[in-house]
Amino acid sequence: MNAPRNWLDPFLEAQAAELGAADNTLSAYRRDLEDYLGWLAEQGLCPTAATQQDIECYLVHCDAQGLARSTRARRLSSIRQYYRFGFEERLRADNPAIRIAGPGRTQSLPKTLSEPEVDALLEAARSAGRSARDRTRNTCLMELLYATGMRVTELVSLPAAAARGDPQMLLIRGKGGKERMVPLSPPARTALTEWLDLRDASEEILQAEGKPPSPYLFPSRGKSGHLTRHRFYMLIKELAVACGVSPQKVTPHRLRHAFATHLLANGADLRAIQTLLGHADLATTEIYTHVLEARLHDLVMRHHPLARLGDADPQGN
Repeated sequence: MNAPRNWLDPFLEAQAAELGAADNTLSAYRRDLEDYLGWLAEQGLCPTAATQQDIECYLVHCDAQGLARSTRARRLSSIRQYYRFGFEERLRADNPAIRIAGPGRTQSLPKTLSEPEVDALLEAARSAGRSARDRTRNTCLMELLYATGMRVTELVSLPAAAARGDPQMLLIRGKGGKERMVPLSPPARTALTEWLDLRDASEEILQAEGKPPSPYLFPSRGKSGHLTRHRFYMLIKELAVACGVSPQKVTPHRLRHAFATHLLANGADLRAIQTLLGHADLATTEIYTHVLEARLHDLVMRHHPLARLGDADPQGN
């Protein structure tokens, strides 16, 4: 078979073109596969000749390096996708990774924030910032994130067009270009309107200076054209310090977890939460039920009279 020694770039191009893989997903594939291909090269092997045993030896190598189980599972997933592509494109006559059992993933409960902690962060956003414009923008960012449960990439790259007309629902483009509609809370709608007015005024000044208009709700003069994920990450750490919440506890993804957990705790349907979060599989959303179960168990053990009796002295003393 006249096949190239390495079909990494065609594989990534296919993932982007046919499956709409996001940039972060493509970067993860590239990192994982470059490590695997580098290891093969050190062993004097190439992808067209590697066997199931070779791939298993690579996974043992990863384990010996002390890589987490989740990292090893992700790398095997990347290798499987890589060889499936090679097989389907007839770059190999077989798929040597198809029968390899992965290390699995340890299911850990998502860490979240309490409602009082989120309230404190929202209040800090209203008062923390160098200018009224910064404070208005920060408030809008935090209100939108907590009201919708967006991923941080979805938030910072929101187009301004999505915010026009005081919308009650926000159209979000998620992973793989999939779109979903999420409702906006009254505080989020107010924050959005106030920020949009200031943003548009700033854009008019820039356009008068001959600069092109920005399509983003949160524009920036940086390369991306919008507020970066890193800057937002640093922003919420600053807000955490300002309101007395431990910065170690506060990340954009934990606010997303808080959105889902608080909805579920207040009676929302699990499938509705799945839709709002943009999860393709309900099983991904079901982990939040474990968070709620743990909280309910703790609540019962602390407050139920029979639970308190169980802690008492058996002699009644």
